[in-house]
Amino acid sequence: MQQERLAIVPLTLKRACEVVDELHRHHGKPQGHRFSIGVERPDGVLCGVAIVGRPVARCFDQERCVEVTRVATDGTPNACSALYGAVWGAASRMGFLRVITYTQDGESGASLRAVGWKRVAELRPRVGWDTPSRRREARGADGVARILWEQRAKDAPDVPPLTVLRNEIRNEILCPAVGCGRPFPVRIGPGRPASYCSTACRVRAHRHRAA
Repeated sequence: MQQERLAIVPLTLKRACEVVDELHRHHGKPQGHRFSIGVERPDGVLCGVAIVGRPVARCFDQERCVEVTRVATDGTPNACSALYGAVWGAASRMGFLRVITYTQDGESGASLRAVGWKRVAELRPRVGWDTPSRRREARGADGVARILWEQRAKDAPDVPPLTVLRNEIRNEILCPAVGCGRPFPVRIGPGRPASYCSTACRVRAHRHRAA
C-alpha cells in the first residue's frame, strides 16, 4: 500500500497550541516559540504539529540552539519523522547549529532515528520543578526518566558533560534503594556522581541485589 504524501506547512503559535491541547498525551501548550510547523495529509487535514522554542536547560540556552518543545500527531504514519526532519531543515537554514529534544523512557525514538537524530544522554527522573524561589505546579512528566536527542551541524560546539546536563535539567534525583525513594540533590564535583542518598541506602541496595 502506497504511503500518503505529507506536506509541511508553517503555523502560528496559536494554531499549533490548539493542536497540542487536542492531541498531546502528557503536556499542555508551551508559553512561546521561535517557530512552529505542521504536517498535512493530501486531503488538507492537519495531522501533526511541532513547536520549536528556546532550550529549557540553561546550558543549552544559546543563540544558535533551539529545542523542539512539543510534537503532537494524530497517529498518521510518518508524520512525526516528517516533522522532526523539517524542523532540522528549517532551523539549519535559519543559522541554528543544534536542535535538541527529549523523549520519555519507554518511547523508542524511532521517528528521530529515521531522520538522523542522535541519542545523546539518558536522564534520570526529576521529582518536580517547584522550588521555594519559584512555585510551580506538578507536570505530567515529573518522575519519568528522559532521553536527550540532538541534530547538529558539523561546527556545533560539543554537548556539555553529562554531570552538567543533569544539574541543569533537573536538580534532584530519587534514591533507587528499596524502601527509600527520597529525593536528594545532584552533586557536581570530582569523582562519580552519587547514586544513593546515604551509605545505608547504598548498602541496602547491594544486599538486595545479592539476595
